[in-house]
Amino acid sequence: MLIVMRRDATTEQIEAVIRAIENRGFAARPIPGGDRISIGVLYNQGAVDAAIFQELPGVKETIPVTRPYKLVSREFQRHDTRIPIGDLVIGGDRLLIIGGPCAVESEDQVMTIAEHVRNAGGDILRGGAFKPRTSPYAFQGLGEAGLKILAKARDAFGLPVITEVLDLACFDMVEAYADIIQIGTRNMQNFSLLRRAGESRKPVMLKRGMSATVDEWLMAAEYIMTEGNPNVILCERGVRTFVRHSRNTLDLSAIPVVRRESHLPVFVDPSHACGFRDQVMPLARASAAVNAHGMMIEVHHAPEMAKCDGGQSLLPGQFEILCRQARAIHEIAREG
Repeated sequence: MLIVMRRDATTEQIEAVIRAIENRGFAARPIPGGDRISIGVLYNQGAVDAAIFQELPGVKETIPVTRPYKLVSREFQRHDTRIPIGDLVIGGDRLLIIGGPCAVESEDQVMTIAEHVRNAGGDILRGGAFKPRTSPYAFQGLGEAGLKILAKARDAFGLPVITEVLDLACFDMVEAYADIIQIGTRNMQNFSLLRRAGESRKPVMLKRGMSATVDEWLMAAEYIMTEGNPNVILCERGVRTFVRHSRNTLDLSAIPVVRRESHLPVFVDPSHACGFRDQVMPLARASAAVNAHGMMIEVHHAPEMAKCDGGQSLLPGQFEILCRQARAIHEIAREG
């Protein structure tokens, strides 16, 4: 349930409603927005009697929430979440583009790519210091040394950094270096990791699981938000189907559905969706056309030498073209 307060509700009236919620064994979550405040009722088992709260001083109306996810839902928050990162705003009107290598391999590699990303119009630098690989024999990342390289690139080129956290053991370390913490597709339902992400004050990008429904994806985001972190970014990266022509199937239909159901910003990762360089640019352009808030693109200046996913990484020149094309398409889509 969502309890909407009147515009002229006093602090004392708002606190009285919160006490009334908590006295009945529920949790109260104040949600500022616009010219009034709303209060969400959480952890209720079954429907809540609206009459209990409707007559309290300062209450305008009570709204039942029909979705299993609450804090994530537009029924709880009608306006879009906007997340500031330095001079950037995630979830705003401008299409944000994340670029960088799949994995941090060396300082020279990251510095070279970061300069290309910045000069091409990219906004945020990506790079994996810890890599979850299908094979235990594949390159697993440089660990903290990789995080230090990303931090050095951030300082040199002014690009915020996003990198993946694999488990609770490395969370504090990643949190100390990253501007945005990424939870990958294999960890979408790692509930202890989600709860730890909810305790962080850093924005969290949550990738969709490779076989997850949209509802399961949104419920995973709910785990993060219930622990107190409102700065969640969703990322569609393709789902596993029977096709053989690409690694996964990019579910672009999920973007308008998520934008209708949730106030959280949603990005697209076409690189991991397709797995082939020649498919990345068309899928990225399509992502802009369906009004995603941003996209994550793998970039490498020498993909034939890459230790991870070189075959799906764009060359710097291709990335520059994509930034220009995607933003032009996004402006047209946004006007519609």
